[in-house]
Amino acid sequence: MYKTYCRIYQKAFKAGAVFLPWRRPKRLGGYSALANLLSDKNCDSVLVVTDKGLTSRDLHEGVIGAIRQAGACSVIYDNTAQNPTIDNVDEALALYRAKGCKAIVALGGGSAIDCGKGVGARLARKNKTLHQLRGPLKVWLKMPLFIAIPTTAGSGSEVSVAALVTDSRTNDKFAINDPALIPHYVLHDPHLTVGLPAELTATTGMDALCHAVEAYIGNSNTCRTQMDAIKAVRIIFGNLYDAYLDGHNIKARANMQKAAYLAGAAFTRAYVGNIHAMSHAISGLYGTPHGLVNAVIMPYILDAYGSAIHKPLKDLAIAASLADSSTPKVVATRRFIDAIRDMNSKMGIQEKLSGINTEDIPKLAKHALREANPLYPVPVIFDYDDMVKMFHQIRS
Repeated sequence: MYKTYCRIYQKAFKAGAVFLPWRRPKRLGGYSALANLLSDKNCDSVLVVTDKGLTSRDLHEGVIGAIRQAGACSVIYDNTAQNPTIDNVDEALALYRAKGCKAIVALGGGSAIDCGKGVGARLARKNKTLHQLRGPLKVWLKMPLFIAIPTTAGSGSEVSVAALVTDSRTNDKFAINDPALIPHYVLHDPHLTVGLPAELTATTGMDALCHAVEAYIGNSNTCRTQMDAIKAVRIIFGNLYDAYLDGHNIKARANMQKAAYLAGAAFTRAYVGNIHAMSHAISGLYGTPHGLVNAVIMPYILDAYGSAIHKPLKDLAIAASLADSSTPKVVATRRFIDAIRDMNSKMGIQEKLSGINTEDIPKLAKHALREANPLYPVPVIFDYDDMVKMFHQIRS
C-alpha cells in the first residue's frame, strides 16, 4: 500500500511538473559579458558567495574585475563550508542586506552555489526560515539576479532547482527544491578548475555521472532529459579520466563542465533517487564529501535495482561505448556497473565507506527514506529494511 501511494504521488507530481516554470540558465561568454550584464541590470553592489580555498588562491579576481568593470562594488562572503550550513546562509544574507546588494554571484563548487541559492530563497521568502522552505515548491517567488560560476565539474548546482543545506546543530542535511532557485545565468571558465586536486576532479566527475544515471533510470524523464543524460554519460566516459590524469587538460575540463551542466539539467527536471537520498544522510551526519559518497554508493544501488533498470542501463552502456544494440541487456548492464567500479578504482576512490557507525544506520535509513519517498521517481522503491540493508552493504 505504501509503495502504491508513492507511485500515485510521483505520477501526480510528474503530470503537474509540466506546468512549472522550468528554465535553463543563459550561458555567459566570459567575464566581459558578466560585466555588461551587471551594468545593464544596474547592479551597483554585488554579493560574491565563495569559499576561502578560492579566495586564498585569488581565483575570485576575474569576478571582482568584472564587477569593477561594471562600475559596481563587490561584497565577498567566503566562509562557505564544504557542506553549506544554515549559519553560512544567514551570515551571507546579513551581508547582502547590510551592503544593499542587488545581485548574487556564486563562485565555487556546489557548496558555494547552494549557499548563494539559500540566500536567494530567503530574500524571495523574507518571512520563511530555511527549514520552512525544505522540500519541493516552497519558494515560488523570484529571487534576485543570480549568476553561478562553477569551479568544479560535477554538482550541476549551476543549472538545478536544488539547494542543499545542513543544520549544524542537528547534522541534518536537507534539500530545498524549486524552479525559482535555478540560476539566471552561468559562466563556465575551465581555467578555474585547473588547480582542482585530482581527488576532487574524480569525485565531482562521478557526482555528475550519478546525476545523469539517476535521471535516466527514473520514471519522470522527458525526451530532453533523456537526451541530456545520454550526452552527459558519453562525455564523462570520454573525458573524466583524462581530466583526472592531467589537471591542465583544458579540453577535458571544458568537456566535463559541459557534462556537469547537461547532467544537472537532466536531474533538475527528472529528479535523482535513492543514491542521493543515502548520500545526503551520510554527508549531513559525518561531513563526508557528497561526490565521494555518490561515487561509492552508485554501483551498489544499481545492482540492487536488478532487472528494473536493464533497459535504461543498456542505453547508457551504449552511450559509454561499452555495448552496442546487439548486446544483451543483462550483459550491457553488467558492463556499465563494472565500468563505474573500475573508474572509481583507477581514480583512487574506495570501494566502501569507512566511518559509518552501526548504531547510526537506523537514523540514516530514516533520513534517506524521508527524502526519497514519496517524491523521487526511482525504478525500485525502498522501504526501511531495504535502506538499512544498503547502508550495511556500503560500510567498510
